Amino acid sequence: MRSVPVERPGDRTTRLVRAAQRGDTLAMAELLDLLAPYVGRICAPIALDQKADAAQEALVAVFRSLPTLKDPAALHGWVRAIAVREAVRTAQRAARTVPADLSTLPARGDPQLSADIRDVLERLSPEHRAVLMLRDVEGLDERTAAALLGVRTGTVKSRLHRARDTFRKAWTS
Repeated sequence: MRSVPVERPGDRTTRLVRAAQRGDTLAMAELLDLLAPYVGRICAPIALDQKADAAQEALVAVFRSLPTLKDPAALHGWVRAIAVREAVRTAQRAARTVPADLSTLPARGDPQLSADIRDVLERLSPEHRAVLMLRDVEGLDERTAAALLGVRTGTVKSRLHRARDTFRKAWTS
């Protein structure tokens, strides 16, 4: 009886990336199916209402730059960096077109405030949402988050402090 080799998940990803880099459209479609939910989960808490646009921009950037990816094992980290960058960029672009209206902050004890995390997140800048997502949801350390965001570690620490403070105040008001 001959044993059949079992393909590990990392082997499949490597095979897909290499095939997509060679222009295999079926591999690209399979890779898109694999990456789209991951990119969506990253973009949603940063870009909020523009999450679909951010995810689309991120996936376009991923596939446009795929030939430059040297190590397929680094795919998810590389995609995460692109998704965060595109989500922040998309949210910033949207924020420039719609001025923030802070006069409509819910009053203390408003049940809507307690029930809706999204409402609180909307009050944060895209940069603060990105830092919160990377540190508190993704669990990355400050140095890794700083590298992904293209800022210094001290900037990540100060943004994280401000983001948490703002979130806490908005949540408890």
